[in-house]
Amino acid sequence: MLRRIALPVLLTLTTIGTAASPAFADDGPVIGGKCAGRTKFVTVCRQEPGSPGGSPQQGSSPDTGASKGSSKPAPQLCDVERLDPQPPADDPVWQGHKPGDGAIYTRVCISDVIAGAAGATQIGVPIVPQVFWAAAAPKANVDPEQLAREAVDKMLLTGPSIASPRAAGRYVVGMPMWMWVNQGPTTYGPNSASASLAGVTVTATAKVSSISWDMGDGTSAVVCNGPGTKYQASMGKAPSPDCGHVYDKASTSEAGGKFHGTATATWTVDWTVTAGPGENGQFTQTRQSAFTVDVREVQVLN
Repeated sequence: MLRRIALPVLLTLTTIGTAASPAFADDGPVIGGKCAGRTKFVTVCRQEPGSPGGSPQQGSSPDTGASKGSSKPAPQLCDVERLDPQPPADDPVWQGHKPGDGAIYTRVCISDVIAGAAGATQIGVPIVPQVFWAAAAPKANVDPEQLAREAVDKMLLTGPSIASPRAAGRYVVGMPMWMWVNQGPTTYGPNSASASLAGVTVTATAKVSSISWDMGDGTSAVVCNGPGTKYQASMGKAPSPDCGHVYDKASTSEAGGKFHGTATATWTVDWTVTAGPGENGQFTQTRQSAFTVDVREVQVLN
């Protein structure tokens, strides 16, 4: 049985805001995870993506993508906490049970917060939690894809590490340009990490599947399905076999005298449950790096 009582410890609209996207389940409240610095059990803790690194020619920025498979309806998202200290033994909330025979928990669901926000006239309006007895701590209901995304957060993936074009280089109108990137665990992959919750462990492996190059000159993006081929002097004026571009105008009229482009990497993430019910899936994320290109006309001497 649930009942609502006034407690000395109240949640506010700003406090419950630390919960982020819910995990998926078939029905009922979902519980799991623990936010840093909090004692509450929540479905998902909000996390900022890892700070990308790199040289000025990289300028990486993160972005998330979509996942394969059908979506499930989002359940009621609730914030559950074991009451500490526990109420006195004669408190009616025990419903005839004795202290030590289970415990008293509080629960605030997102519907309570929404209802409170609708009627609130100021920030920080307290939300009175539901209070209930349970023989054991509420069991976590884990969304493995959410765990996979947490594993990806640990990888600290960045945008491409651009080897060519070089920021300090000078290129010529009409000459084939070869684009390629350095391959590292955080810039190209493969990269693997795991995340666990409530007896479920998910291992995710991420690798760049394509890079879309916006060359900054107004032409269509060049999509390369690999890291590109490194140019060798023996190649002469030949075009790149897999990732190239030809500028048909100089960059002298552009800001700073250079074209400003971006390289957007699509990371494909394959994940599998390595401990727990067998399940696997795939989703993509993108990371972007900026670059500049100094392109000049050929100077002909008489």
